[in-house]
Amino acid sequence: MKNTVYDQDVADAAARARRYSPFLALLLDREPALAADFAAGVLPALSALDLGEPDAPAPRRLRLVRRRLALRVAIGDLAGRDDLSAVTRALSDFADHALDTAIRTAIAERTPDAEPRGFTAIALGKQGSRELNYSSDIDPILLFDPATLPCRPREVPEEAAVRIARRVVEILQTRDGDGYVLRVDLRLRPSPEVTPIALSVDAAISYYESLALPWERAAFIRARAAAGDVALGGRFLEAVAPFVWRRALDFGAIGEIRGISRRIRDHYAQGQAFGPGFDLKRGRGGIREVEFFTQIHQLIHGGRDPALRVPDTRHALSALSAAGWVDPSEAVALRQAYTLYRTIEHRVQMIEDRQTHTLPSGAALDAAAQLHGVADGAALLDLLRPHVVATARSYDALDPDEGDALSFDADHLAGQLAAAGFDATDVAAQRIAQWRGGAYPALRSAPARAALEAVLPGLIAALGSSPDPQGAIVRLDRMLARLSSAVNFFRLIEARPALGRLLGLILSHAVTLAEDLARRPELFDGLIDATALDPVGDVGALAAEMTSRADYQSQLDYVRRVVGEKRFALGTQIIAGAADPLDVSAGYARVAEAAICVLAEATIAEFSVTHGRVPNSELIILALGRMGGGALTHASDLDLIYLFTGDYLAESDGRKPLGAVLYYNRLAQRISAALSVPTASGPLYEIDTRLRPSGTQGPLCVSLDGFARYQRESAWTWEHMALARARPVYGSAEARAAVATVIDAVLRGDRPARNITAEASAMRAEIAVHKPPLGPLDAKLLPGGLVDLEFAVHMVQLESGHGLDPDLRVAITALIAAGKAPPELAGAYDLLARLLVTLRLVAPDAQVPGVATQDLIARALGMADWPTVVASLDTNRQDVSRWLAQVEGIAA
Repeated sequence: MKNTVYDQDVADAAARARRYSPFLALLLDREPALAADFAAGVLPALSALDLGEPDAPAPRRLRLVRRRLALRVAIGDLAGRDDLSAVTRALSDFADHALDTAIRTAIAERTPDAEPRGFTAIALGKQGSRELNYSSDIDPILLFDPATLPCRPREVPEEAAVRIARRVVEILQTRDGDGYVLRVDLRLRPSPEVTPIALSVDAAISYYESLALPWERAAFIRARAAAGDVALGGRFLEAVAPFVWRRALDFGAIGEIRGISRRIRDHYAQGQAFGPGFDLKRGRGGIREVEFFTQIHQLIHGGRDPALRVPDTRHALSALSAAGWVDPSEAVALRQAYTLYRTIEHRVQMIEDRQTHTLPSGAALDAAAQLHGVADGAALLDLLRPHVVATARSYDALDPDEGDALSFDADHLAGQLAAAGFDATDVAAQRIAQWRGGAYPALRSAPARAALEAVLPGLIAALGSSPDPQGAIVRLDRMLARLSSAVNFFRLIEARPALGRLLGLILSHAVTLAEDLARRPELFDGLIDATALDPVGDVGALAAEMTSRADYQSQLDYVRRVVGEKRFALGTQIIAGAADPLDVSAGYARVAEAAICVLAEATIAEFSVTHGRVPNSELIILALGRMGGGALTHASDLDLIYLFTGDYLAESDGRKPLGAVLYYNRLAQRISAALSVPTASGPLYEIDTRLRPSGTQGPLCVSLDGFARYQRESAWTWEHMALARARPVYGSAEARAAVATVIDAVLRGDRPARNITAEASAMRAEIAVHKPPLGPLDAKLLPGGLVDLEFAVHMVQLESGHGLDPDLRVAITALIAAGKAPPELAGAYDLLARLLVTLRLVAPDAQVPGVATQDLIARALGMADWPTVVASLDTNRQDVSRWLAQVEGIAA
C-alpha cells in the first residue's frame, strides 16, 4: 500500500471533474489507475506518472501520454495543487517533447541510420512562451538546413524536408480511439499561401530581414527553438534577433498590433459585451489585450533593454514594471487578470476538450463555474468582471478611441486649435493644411499621412499646452520640411504621448535641438529610454557604450550616433528642467572625452596595421579651454594638443615604418579627422589645435620633451594662461602623470619672466575689439562675463601659484580659500556658466528671448523670474569687473 497522505481537495476535484466535465469523466473511465489514486486523495507527481507502453509506436505512445498527462494536470489544477505556471509549463513541455519525438520519428522512418539533424521547429505563440492551455494548437515554423538534413538517395533536401514536415503533422494530428496528440497550425510561417510547409533556414532569414510584416515582429517575441535540431533553431533566432528587437524602432509595428486589436474587437463584436458568451481571449479587456499591452511595451523598449525580451506574458509584465515602463500596480492588476482569465479558459476547455475561449450560457455556465469551485455562473461573472473592466481601461489608455481626430472643417478646426491653446489659429491651421496636402516630401505617401492623422490630436494638444504654441508649430513645420520620412517619427509620438509634450518644449524653446532633430530625426528615439533624462555615466562607461566591434568606418559612424544621442538627451534635460546646467555641462565633457578615447584607440589600431607602433612611446592627447576644464556647452569645439613620449628619433616597427615625428603627426591628423569629419551619421566635433606649440606654424604633434622645453623657454603669457586649463584626456596613467608634472612646474614658475598682467590685459582688450558680445545676454563676452573672469583667474594663478586646477569652478573655490579672490566670485561663475550653457540651446544669438523661454532660463538658473535673472546678471558682472580691475591694479 502506498505511503501517502489523503488530500480531500484532490478527491473533491476528481468528483467535480466527473460531474461537470464529460471529457474528464471519459478520461477517468479510461484511466482507472489514476482515477483510483484521485478518489483516494492521491495526486501522483508528474515525474512519477506512469506513461505506459514504452514499446508502442511513437504516435500511439504520444497519444497515451497526452491523455494521462492531461488528466493528471487537470486534477492538480482543479485541486489547487498546481498553479497556472505549473499547468502551462507541463503542457508546453509535453508539446516540445511530442514535436521533437515526431521529428525524430519522421526522420528515422525515412533514413533509419541518420542522425536527426538539420530540421528544427521554432515554437511561436503560447508554446514559444511555455503558456499552452489544455486545448491549444501549436504554431511552429519548420525549418531545415540543406547541408545537414538527412535525405534518401537522389532526393533533394527541399523535397525531403516537406515530406518530413507532412509526417510530423500526421503523427501529431491523426485521431484514433486513443484521441490525438496536438493540433498543428503552420500558417505563421513566412508567406504561408505560397511557401512550402518547411523552409530552408537561409530563405527564412532572408524573408525576415527584408519582407516580413510588422505584426510578425510581435510574434517573434515569444519565439523559441523547441524541437529537432535545437542548435540550428538557435542560430536562426540569433540571426533574426535584429529584426525583432530594433534599437530605433519602426513604430508601424505598434500601429499594426493596435490594428489587429481593433479588427478582433470588430469581428468578435458578439463576444465583447461582458456576460454569458463573453470571449475570454478576444473580448474587450480579455487575454489578447493583456498580451498586446505587454508586447507593445516590449517592442518599444526591448530593442534597448535586453532584460525586457521575456516571452512569458506575466514575467514580461514584471520586467516592464521593474524597468519603470509600466506602473507597478497596473502590472500586478494585469498579471492577476491574466492568471484568472487563463484559469477560467482552462475550465471551459476541460468540459469537452474543445479549443474554445467563450464563456457558455445558462446551465453550461453554471457547470463551468462549479467545475472551478464557485457556486454558479453569476458568481463566476462577479469574479471576472472587475478584472475585465480594469484590463480594458489599461488597454484603452494605450490605444485611445479615434473620436478626438482633428477636423477637416476650417471653422471646427479653428475651435479645436483655440481650445488647445493656439492664439493665432489661422497660422496653425495653414500649417496643418500644408501637411495634410503633402506639401513636403516626407508627407506625400499615404502611410505618412495616415500616421500624421493618428498623431495630430495628441501632437497639437502637446504643442498647444507648451509655452510658445505658435513658435513650436512653426519649428515643427521647418522640421517636417527637412525630413526624408515622417512615418516613424509620428508613430513614436503616437505610442508615447509624454514624448509629444517634451517635443513641444523642445520646439518652443530650443532652436539648437530642433535643428539637430531636423537633421537626425532618429535622435528622438533616444528619449524613449527612461535613463535619457538621467546624468550620463562616467567616461569609462560611456566609452564602453561607444565601442563597436565593427570595422573602422563603422566605428566612426557608431560613435557619432551615440554622441549625437547623448548630446541631444543632455540638452533635453535642461529644457525639461531635469538637470542643473552645470551638471549637463560636465556631462557634455564626459561624452566628448569618451569619444576621444574610443576614436583614438580605433585610429591607432587602424594606423598600426600598416605602420606598426613606435617602441617605448605613446600618444598623449591634452585638452585645453572648456574641454580641459570639463565644462562644455552644446556648441563647444574641442581645444586639443597632441604629444608623444619617448625618443623622437625612433622609428615604428610596421611593414611601412615611419620616423617617430612623422608617425605621430600623421596619426594626429587621422585622429583629428576621426573626431571631426562628417560621415553618413553626421558631424562630431570641431577640433581646434591652434594652442599647440608655435601655433599653426608648428607641427601638429610634438614630443613631450619638446613641449616641456617650449613651455619653459618660449611660450607666451597667453599660452601659459591656456595651460592653466590643460588636462590629459588620452594616454596611459604614467604618460598623463608625466604631462601633469610638466604643466605643474611651468604654472608654478618654471617659465620665462614676463609682465603677466600687462600682457593679459592687452590681449583682453584686443579680444574686446575683435570679438564683441553677440547680444545683451552674452555671458561669455560681455564686460564682466566669463572671459573676464577667466582672465582674472589665470592672472592670479600664474602670479600666486594658487588654485592650479583646470576646473575653473574648483580653481575659484581654491583662490577664495587662499584669500586671493572675493567669495562672491563663486556665485558669479555659477551664474555665468549656467547661463552660457542654457543660452547655447535656447538663445544662441544671446538676444533676449520670448517670455516663455525667459521663464525656462530662470528655472534653469534656480531663480524666481526673469527680472531676477537680469538683476543677478548685472550684479555678478559688476563683481567680476571689479575684481578684474583689482587684479590688474595690484599686479601692476
